[in-house]
Amino acid sequence: RIDQEKVFEFMGKAHGFEGAALSRLKALYRATGIKSRYSAIPDYHTTNTQDWQFYPNNETLSPFPSTKKRLEVYRNEAASLSKKAIEQALAQSSIKPEEFTHLITISCTGMYAPGLDIDLVHSLGLNTSIERSCINFMGCYAAFVGIKLGHQICMANPKAKVLIVATELCTIHFQKDSDEDNLLANAIFGDGSAAIIMSGQKEDSLNRTVLKPEGFLNELYPEGSSEMAWNIGDHGFEMKLSTYVPSLVEKGIAELVERLKAKNNGEPINHYAFHPGGKRILEVIESELNITKEGDWAGRKVLEQYGNMSSPTVLFVLKFLWESMTEDNRNERILSLAFGPGLTMESMILRIA
Repeated sequence: RIDQEKVFEFMGKAHGFEGAALSRLKALYRATGIKSRYSAIPDYHTTNTQDWQFYPNNETLSPFPSTKKRLEVYRNEAASLSKKAIEQALAQSSIKPEEFTHLITISCTGMYAPGLDIDLVHSLGLNTSIERSCINFMGCYAAFVGIKLGHQICMANPKAKVLIVATELCTIHFQKDSDEDNLLANAIFGDGSAAIIMSGQKEDSLNRTVLKPEGFLNELYPEGSSEMAWNIGDHGFEMKLSTYVPSLVEKGIAELVERLKAKNNGEPINHYAFHPGGKRILEVIESELNITKEGDWAGRKVLEQYGNMSSPTVLFVLKFLWESMTEDNRNERILSLAFGPGLTMESMILRIA
C-alpha cells in the first residue's frame, strides 16, 4: 500500500519537475480523489534513488527499464497475487479446487507462456483437465467479458463450476515522458487482483446472498478509439488516456443504460457498481443517470482506497456493495458499468438472490 502523496513525490522527482510544473502535478494528484494505491514495485515509496530496487539508482532513471524487465516482474508477481485473491473467494464457497470445471484468467498488463492460467492450475491443485480461457489486453471492461463467458458456461452446463480471476500490475508500466496522457495514467493506476466463482448451484456458496446475472449490453463508440488505447512499447506498455474520455462516456451512457433496462423488462435498479476509471468519469455517470454520490458510494470508495486497477476494479466495487447486503435486499438489482479501449462501454444487471 502506498499513499498517494508518496507516489506524487516519486513522480515529481522522476519527471524532474520543479516550481510551477511540480505545483500543477500536485494539483492533479489531489484532484484524483485517490488516497492510496497498491504496487508490486516498492520504489514508489521513496524519493531516495539509492533505495530503488527496480528503477536505476539515478535521477534520470537511465537506462529506463525495458519491456522484458517489466514483464519479468509480472511473471514473478502475478501468480502469487492471483492465488491470494482466489483463496479469498474459495473461503466463501464449498467448492474444492479440484472440482472446478473451468478457469478464466483476465489480464492486460502482462503475458507469458506457459501462462498465468497454468501456474494457477499447479499452485492451487486444480484439475489438470480443467477448461482454460484467457482474456487478454481488453482493459478495464474485461471482467464483464469474463462474467459473460462464465454465465454462458453455467447456462449451457448447470453442473459447471467456473473460477474467474482478474489480475493487473499496472504500475510496472510507469512511463517517464511528461505528456498529459502519462501524467494522468501515473496518477490513477494501481495494482490488484480479484476472483469470483460462478456456479449454477446456489448451495456452492457459503453466503446468504449471491449475485445472479440478468442482462448484458455492450456498445462500441469508434469515435473514441484514439482516446483510450494500450500499446506495447520498448519500455513497457504505453497507455493512451485522454481527458476527453469522460465526454465520450457522457455522450453514450444514458442511452446504453436505457437499452439495457428495456432488455430487462424495465425492472427497477436499486444499487450501482460503476468502474471508477477516474473521479471525473464517476461524476459524469452520476450526472447523466441522476444518481447521488451516496448512491455511487462503492465506486468512490474503491477509487479512494485502490485507484484504478483496470480489469479487477469493478469486481472490488461489486464486493464492497455485496458485503453491505442482507437477506432483506433479495430480488433487488444492481446496475454495473465499465469502459475501455475502443471506446467500449459494457453494462450489466445483477439480481441479489
